[in-house]
Amino acid sequence: MTKLHRIHPAWLVAAVAFVALVGAAGFRATPSVLLRPLHDEFGWSLGTISAAVSVNLLLYGLTAPFAAALMDRFGIRRVVMFALLLVAAGSGLTVFMTASWQLVLCWGVLVGLGTGSMALAFVATVTNRWFVKRRGLVTGVLTAGGAAGQLIFLPVLAALSESSGWRTAALTVAVAALAVVPLVFWRLRDRPADLGVTAYGGVVDDVRPAGSAARNALSALGRAARTRPFWLLAGGFAICGATTNGLIGTHFIPAAHDHGMAETTAAGLLALVGLFDIVGTIASGWLTDRMDSRLLLAVYYALRGLSLLVLPSLFAATAHPSMVVFILFYGLDWVATVPPTVALCREYFGASGAVVFGWVFASHQIGAAIAATAAGLVRDRLGEYDLAWYVAGSLAIVAALMSLALLAGKRLRPVAPGIGLAFAGKAS
Repeated sequence: MTKLHRIHPAWLVAAVAFVALVGAAGFRATPSVLLRPLHDEFGWSLGTISAAVSVNLLLYGLTAPFAAALMDRFGIRRVVMFALLLVAAGSGLTVFMTASWQLVLCWGVLVGLGTGSMALAFVATVTNRWFVKRRGLVTGVLTAGGAAGQLIFLPVLAALSESSGWRTAALTVAVAALAVVPLVFWRLRDRPADLGVTAYGGVVDDVRPAGSAARNALSALGRAARTRPFWLLAGGFAICGATTNGLIGTHFIPAAHDHGMAETTAAGLLALVGLFDIVGTIASGWLTDRMDSRLLLAVYYALRGLSLLVLPSLFAATAHPSMVVFILFYGLDWVATVPPTVALCREYFGASGAVVFGWVFASHQIGAAIAATAAGLVRDRLGEYDLAWYVAGSLAIVAALMSLALLAGKRLRPVAPGIGLAFAGKAS
């Protein structure tokens, strides 16, 4: 038997999922690099361009629970291939746009739907189906795929935008997404039973739901929304989205440029966030397998809030050591919240955990969309971003308190079938 055949198929599925997430991450790095070139060429305000980003972030989140349900119904491979094609189409078509509504259609709608179908609910679906052991670690590694994509694409896109124009950068993203499609078709499989094996580390309760994907997604939301932990998780994750994709991911480069820093330098710093994001997320997955996820979330959010409150004093024309320290720390904390949040959704909501996490992730993107637009408006009105950083830092402290509320209500009891576990006290 060859060495390849001794590898459990779950690891091959995880590897292909990782590559797909990297391929889709190209667009996640695009807005922060192209905000200024689009503003310079078309004269659109940062608020207008940020609105297109907000539509993308919103659809990125709202698509996730329905995509998870579609994966339950029609399979992971079909959904992921279609999603990659949407990303390629949305990014490629931007080269023909002449009006801001076309930016909203391409960046916002097409790419939002595509990337939303490969959002973190995709990660939860793969780990829940294919792994019993090492779930937290694999969740961390797959989540790091997005960070790896940012690390790969940000410097490349910034350099291409500066040397060859933003259209070349947009086409590069489209080609990258298309390049992953054959690999997904070749190797990605929907369930262990398709290969005649069990999940890695044991057997999972893999029930194929009947009925439409939309009905299943909405039913899972209806059951989860009657519980207190859902709202605490969703509220904290909304703040998580506001302080990452919405604010830093979209506005860090323009804010640094306001202080005289070259865009390529700022893009390099944001790429460095991606590098340490990989380390932080994998470490968080390892910790999630060993520590209480509620405590981890409280620590992550509190440290993030404190760092954001300091950020306005760190901007300068050069990447001085204090800013580099902030970047390293923020990278470690960027999506470290994902593994414990996925674990808690699985703990509270059982077999519905991946779909419920899709809804929790939707709140993440709603927060990101609000922050992306609000920060752009703050910059347009006040001429600086300082207020946006201070508000975001304060909200992160609130998210830490919400996580501590989860810790205070840790005792669990079984509830209705299909919802798994929930707090003894439900939301009123």
